[in-house]
Amino acid sequence: MKILVVGSGGREHTLVWKLSQSEKVSKIYCAPGNAGTEILAENVDIADTDIEALLEFAKKENIEMTFVGPEAPLVEGIVDKFEKEGLKVFGPSQSAAALEGSKVFSKKLMKDYSIPTAEYEVFTDPEKAIAYIKKIGAPIVVKAEGLAAGKGVIVADTVEEALDAVKLILVNDKFGEAGERIVVEEYLEGEEATVLAFVDGNTIKPMVPSQDHKPAYDNDKGPNTGGMGAYAPAPIVTDKMMETIYQDILIPTVQALKQEGIEYKGVLYCGLMIKNGQAKVLEYNVRFGDPEAQVVLPLLETDLIDIADAVVTGQLNKLEIKWKNKKALCVIMASGGYPIEYEKGKAITGIEQVNQNQDMIVFQAGTKNIDGKLLTDGGRVLAVTALGDDYKEVINKAYKGVEKIHFDDFHIRNDIGQKALKHLEKE
Repeated sequence: MKILVVGSGGREHTLVWKLSQSEKVSKIYCAPGNAGTEILAENVDIADTDIEALLEFAKKENIEMTFVGPEAPLVEGIVDKFEKEGLKVFGPSQSAAALEGSKVFSKKLMKDYSIPTAEYEVFTDPEKAIAYIKKIGAPIVVKAEGLAAGKGVIVADTVEEALDAVKLILVNDKFGEAGERIVVEEYLEGEEATVLAFVDGNTIKPMVPSQDHKPAYDNDKGPNTGGMGAYAPAPIVTDKMMETIYQDILIPTVQALKQEGIEYKGVLYCGLMIKNGQAKVLEYNVRFGDPEAQVVLPLLETDLIDIADAVVTGQLNKLEIKWKNKKALCVIMASGGYPIEYEKGKAITGIEQVNQNQDMIVFQAGTKNIDGKLLTDGGRVLAVTALGDDYKEVINKAYKGVEKIHFDDFHIRNDIGQKALKHLEKE
């Protein structure tokens, strides 16, 4: 099979890496890709949002399955356009992608169908939002409605921070169209976890649960990022908790969409807050998380092509999905200053040394090759991923891997996986 992977981040490198292991795959293209994807695939110089060019390429090259990595093309309707031309594509339709594309849509859906989530209000008028925040108090969460690359959510510890967030989004247009409306919602306490699931419109098959680390600095301090590291499985999601999430969140979400006339196919991402044995939805995404993909997909034993085909054809109920009985953890190496201001073009060394280790792989994200030199080309540059039998082992392996890689002024969190260890201490 000839495969096209759309996107250029660490998630897409992970998808290319996983798909390259399938005996059914003869050729992989990645558009636009990065320096990591070009090791295993042929990079194509087409932006992930240039849907018409991607469609023409897929038709010309007789692509048999397209995997859409990022959210933007899904929200723009890439799946609908490909399917209209008779092409197989793994991902939700434009109407289903509104689950991530519009926080107002997703919050209303949860409220209407009694899916557990935080209380909220929607605002377009900054003065009304300010009055509401002053009345409610802090801590409180302010969210831009649309896509903001993981940076449109501001958790405000004080009323002043919340008011600044309102001004940033509604007055200063920080996120453009994505910030024309804001959601102001109650602050949920607890521990975050991510549950991804394969969905074919009817059947839902959860993946191993994971935990992302969004704040930029140790101990969950600093601004939100796209994610500074992850591990899987997340021990906070016990078997009992997973059954609760399946019954109270996953099934009701897919059925609620169906009630709204929307069939959901692809990967459904539930970002959750868990406290005292209860889970509430923080957000939905409509694709693999990044960096969650970098720890979940390495644990997948079943051929991803078989899963994608079962999802697209509505045959997921006939497929048993198998997972490795291991732990996986990744540490993101980011450019200094990320997620605010950072420089590009810094030379990267040491990746090959890490990749020689068994059960270790470096997934590339913000990288490019110029004249044979590997350079930084984004905020999140690399994900150093380790597999092992326990959390201490994967933490140790991943951070030793980080020590072997260098580029100037890189930034990491030093506490990825510590929450998993705390859970083990409680047991």
